[in-house]
Amino acid sequence: MSKLYRLLVLVLVAAFVLSACAPAPTPAPAAPPQAEPTKAPEPIKAPAPAVAKEYHGAFPYEVPPKGHLNSFVTAGIPNGISIYWDLLELPGARYYWGEGKWLPLAAEKWAFQPPDKFVVNVRKGMKWSDGKDFTAKDVVATFNMGRLFKWTVFKYVDTVKALDDYTVEFHMSTPSTVVERYVLLERYRSAATYGALADEVAKLVEAKKGADSDEWKALVQKATEFRPDKLIVSGPFDLDLKSITEAQLTLVKNPTGYLADKIAFDKVVLYNGETPVVTPLVLAGDVDYATHGFPTATEKQYKDMGIRITRAPTYSGPAIYFNMDIYPFSRPEFRQAVAYAVNRAENGTVSLGESGKAPKYLTGFSDNMLDLWLTKEQIDKLTVYDYDPKKAEDLLTKIGFKKGSDGIWLDDKGNKLDFELSVPAEFADWSAAAENLAEQLNKFGIKTTVRGVNFQQHPTDVNQGKFQMAIRAWGAGNPHPHFAFVQDLFTHNYVGSTVGKGMNFPMKQTIDGKEVDLEQIVVQSAEGLDVNAQKEKVAVAAAAFNKLLPIVPLWERYGNSPLLNKRVADAPPDTDPIWKNALYGDNPIVVMMLDGRIKPK
Repeated sequence: MSKLYRLLVLVLVAAFVLSACAPAPTPAPAAPPQAEPTKAPEPIKAPAPAVAKEYHGAFPYEVPPKGHLNSFVTAGIPNGISIYWDLLELPGARYYWGEGKWLPLAAEKWAFQPPDKFVVNVRKGMKWSDGKDFTAKDVVATFNMGRLFKWTVFKYVDTVKALDDYTVEFHMSTPSTVVERYVLLERYRSAATYGALADEVAKLVEAKKGADSDEWKALVQKATEFRPDKLIVSGPFDLDLKSITEAQLTLVKNPTGYLADKIAFDKVVLYNGETPVVTPLVLAGDVDYATHGFPTATEKQYKDMGIRITRAPTYSGPAIYFNMDIYPFSRPEFRQAVAYAVNRAENGTVSLGESGKAPKYLTGFSDNMLDLWLTKEQIDKLTVYDYDPKKAEDLLTKIGFKKGSDGIWLDDKGNKLDFELSVPAEFADWSAAAENLAEQLNKFGIKTTVRGVNFQQHPTDVNQGKFQMAIRAWGAGNPHPHFAFVQDLFTHNYVGSTVGKGMNFPMKQTIDGKEVDLEQIVVQSAEGLDVNAQKEKVAVAAAAFNKLLPIVPLWERYGNSPLLNKRVADAPPDTDPIWKNALYGDNPIVVMMLDGRIKPK
């Protein structure tokens, strides 16, 4: 065998061995059965953002630059949002009318210390939104400012001082049970904002410079014109200044505020406007609750849509105010004649349906509280001014008035009774009351022309005496008649107005031949810590009001407040005692928001 042949054999053998050792090739796969196309994998989704839990309310407020952050004077935005102010600058406490107990807020506890002290312990651990501790200093600053603005509490209290960082002592020069309510319902403001002004007040008081001094008047002007550049809050919400528009504003959660962790709502949206503006928002479901006075036709529309109507009492309502500088308004016989000439039940029904109820007894405070303060004998002595045009005519005739040939009454000097009646134009219920009142008075022979005034301007006009007759509030959402008398006789009178003499009703009057000081009587109606002794003074004040009729209450308003369930879970039924809370005094919805009973849906 040749060498070439042997080499060839070896190559073939090696190739065979290598071939035997190699893995077998993978067979081609069989064609799969017809199948759906393979889907692309779904992208990983981020968790959905949490939906903000909102409460939507409504209340008219002033927009900057007229609207500002000084909550001691008119056009302030915090005080302008009324019941919702509690969510920003907390009051000391709120009251449960149906249960006769308090909900402690910025005040943790309090007590009268006879014979002449009321002591408040402010809540420890509370923070202002600027990071500072809430202390007694803030409460003292608040009331020093209040002294400057003639708060009625200072008819009973002469000094307010901090005993330590968390204890405030109110010394009562005239001890009174109403001091408790005056002190606890006040919203306490930050000393960081108002402390400098408050210190100036304290210095004037120390120097015995009173309200008649030039220094005091200059400080009132300075405090009235003061415009803080930010709002410092203690409550569960803060005001988002950038959110303020003509249409709405937003309160955002204040994480360090008291009860912020207990309230389940993240924000509160408040729509700006009176009844005509708010009505379509309710119909559209944009507003959860509104305290406006809705006309009867609107209320029916709400009911037809299945919207719940809540009827918290206000213990108040519209009244006719008279400018006593204009004759014959200063004559009680004329005012009594007006009370007889007007069908007040009709006026209430036309204005607010079943939520406008004329009081039987014109005493200056709600008939709902009459039995608690007056005896049956005292009530029976009151004059009941039922609708009786004949009695009205007799009263006017007896004081020398007579009807002219055109049917218009002439006074005893021969002047026609021809007057203007001003009313806040945007208040639908009050505007309806004014129109109906004018119609009735014109029919009786007192020519009356209605003039609507911007609702923010109207109280200023009245306080300045720039009116003839006007529709303003009587009564008050407080459980002591004293507060109603203050509203009736002080608020729009020279007693309480800092910008003018208001209706200028003299507080010293002659009744049955005796001179009576009504200002003193109103103050005395709340004096002392013995409620039974106070009842005697309340009875005197009620009888004087009933006889003199410095204002003529038309009807008492009950809320006809729509409450929707779009964003808000079901509220307690109408039988729950919370609905006895005054609509504006201790508003049931805001109180339930603070105590945790009103929750998001």
